[in-house]
Amino acid sequence: MTDPFLILDLLLAGAVIALAIATLTARDLFAAIVLFIVLGLLSALAWVRLSAPDVALAEAAIGTGVTGALLLKTLHHLRYVAGTLGEQAAHGVTPVTPVPMSVIWANAAFCGLITLGLAIAFLDAPLGGPGFDALVADAMPASGVDHGVTAVLLNFRSYDTLMEVVVLLAAVIAVWQIERGLSEAPAPDLSVIWQGFARLTLPAIVVVGTYLLWKGSEAPGGAFQGGAVLAAVGILLLLSRLYVPHPSHRALARWGFVLGTGVFAGVALLVTGGGRVTFEYPPEHAKTLILLIEGLVTVSIAVTLAALFHGREPVALRAKEAGHDA
Repeated sequence: MTDPFLILDLLLAGAVIALAIATLTARDLFAAIVLFIVLGLLSALAWVRLSAPDVALAEAAIGTGVTGALLLKTLHHLRYVAGTLGEQAAHGVTPVTPVPMSVIWANAAFCGLITLGLAIAFLDAPLGGPGFDALVADAMPASGVDHGVTAVLLNFRSYDTLMEVVVLLAAVIAVWQIERGLSEAPAPDLSVIWQGFARLTLPAIVVVGTYLLWKGSEAPGGAFQGGAVLAAVGILLLLSRLYVPHPSHRALARWGFVLGTGVFAGVALLVTGGGRVTFEYPPEHAKTLILLIEGLVTVSIAVTLAALFHGREPVALRAKEAGHDA
């Protein structure tokens, strides 16, 4: 008898490939974004089938939810710049601007090289090797946590995680610098029903995000998953206009951006000052330090992702007008 899960996996793999092709070939920007979001959800399900729930949570929260919101916000801005913001309801289609063939071939060549490299790495990988499971299992008692993924990301390979947080910090700095010279599209006009929906769901989202953060020490979850869910709170507040960024909030936002990176690096220096190797936490304090890092990194991730969705650094009206006059 055929395994029903095998049929499910084959259908899932085929759907992921078909959606990826449809996303790349869609001639309407809005349709492409919707297909991308559905692709992300199916990719998260594929990671679940591959027994990687941590990656599945990150894909669903960041790769699909936050990224999908960023793409929709970008489309809204592009329609405003093109002067077609009010025409999508009448025409229903936003055509894709033709891309020069030189750019298409350059991208195709680059993707081909990446695919070739992955294929070579896969073929050269030893079959049935022991992997790192045994090494991680042996080091778990000194990690301070009970979940292997959290131990690897926040203890054994903390440098990688620190650099990921730094990348987010660099991204929001770049966005604030670039969007200073761009025109600002008006926020979407959402109904009262949407504001009511936001008020009802915000408390639940806060609870879910906090739970994912806390559960990460012993089960799938952690800073990036919890931070992405909490970022949804900021995005809902911005969309429903329950919160409007004010220039006086810039200092607080900047502290939020650097909080996770600063504490992460500070703990590393503190441990080194005690005569240990960088990120070699004392076993009796490892869990406390990891929870401290994860908690503050979660705050930075949530603030940074919400700020990336908002895009523009909040500035005073006079400063805006002075910049345009110049």
